Amino acid sequence: MLLLLATVAIAAPAAPTRDARRQQIRRALLVPDTLPALEAEHYGQVEIAPGVIAERVSYATDYGLRVAAIMYRPKQKPAGKMPGLIVVNGHGGDKYSWYAFYAGILYARAGAAVLTYDPIGEGERNAERHNGTRQHDKNLEPEEMGRRMGGLMMTDVMQAVSYLAQRTDVDAGRLAAMGYSMGSFVLGLACAAETRLKACVLVGGGNLDGEGGYWDSSSKKMCQATPYQAMKFLGDRGAALYDLHAATLVWNGSADDVVSISRTGANFFEDLRQRARALHGSDTFEFGFSPGGGHRPYFVTRPVALWLEKRLDFPNWTVEAIAKMGETHILEWAEKNGVFIEKQYATELREGGTRALGTGVPGVAHDLLNALPEDVWQRDKEKYVYETWVKAARARVK
Repeated sequence: MLLLLATVAIAAPAAPTRDARRQQIRRALLVPDTLPALEAEHYGQVEIAPGVIAERVSYATDYGLRVAAIMYRPKQKPAGKMPGLIVVNGHGGDKYSWYAFYAGILYARAGAAVLTYDPIGEGERNAERHNGTRQHDKNLEPEEMGRRMGGLMMTDVMQAVSYLAQRTDVDAGRLAAMGYSMGSFVLGLACAAETRLKACVLVGGGNLDGEGGYWDSSSKKMCQATPYQAMKFLGDRGAALYDLHAATLVWNGSADDVVSISRTGANFFEDLRQRARALHGSDTFEFGFSPGGGHRPYFVTRPVALWLEKRLDFPNWTVEAIAKMGETHILEWAEKNGVFIEKQYATELREGGTRALGTGVPGVAHDLLNALPEDVWQRDKEKYVYETWVKAARARVK
């Protein structure tokens, strides 16, 4: 008897859907499937600059913690709902940083609601209420603690989105986020996982590279290298992450020597864009450079404002108006207004050389940017600070 051998075709497993990959990203960094209840609290407001109101707020995040934040908005609200913007700081930065309050005032003048907040370990999320501490860089074992740090930073972004989205004066369909340096890395992940963000801006970064690259081997192990290594399951991590982004702009200085931009250059970004396009079917990010510029928060500059105007339609601006606006040389502005910039960044090559869009933005006194009244801070500070996160995260380590 002849045996007829039939070849049975075994179908290859289907590639994960984009939603499934978003879920994988969240789980790799131990972000909860269900975000914490917001439990927002408000502590009053102040006219921080002529025509601009700063609201003092806080809201919940993961690990039983809370986030202290300032939300800027125009004093005279537009007829319709405002677009919303979130500022995600670089290392050592917080809502007190010059570029955070400059961006808040600048884009509030445009008619937007702009949320700035303290990363874990900085500002009012520091037990001494200090700035520039970089507590979140402290290496903690086991490796899972680094993934949990990355997950907390991602959750902080998501909770900022939730805060803006629940406001009746904000258009939940016109939300964007802007990240600088470490913040660009956080948004590289968060903008892939958070579908409510319609536009993202990554400055001082966005060069999501591969094995042994800058983000993979960064000295900032807790908040950058370990979380990025946790994305290896994606394969081509940079392309796979950008495949999940909404519209994104990556803008850098061509001479940025902090995050390897001056070594990677335009060819790196073009190759990355083509790989992401092959996955997505169309471009998900654009990129550009400020010639000769170093490591700077370019989201306060004209090219980024023009890009955002086209996507958010600021109530008080037009493309033509932005093109005609004056600029502020930040080093001169900081010296004139007594604004603090960390010494290593107060140079012409780096932040000091920024030509920020707009003129007449005042220097803001540090304590005006406290979100929490002193009595509330003293009563509740354990709900905000880094040390509480360490205890809570260690309790969850498997």
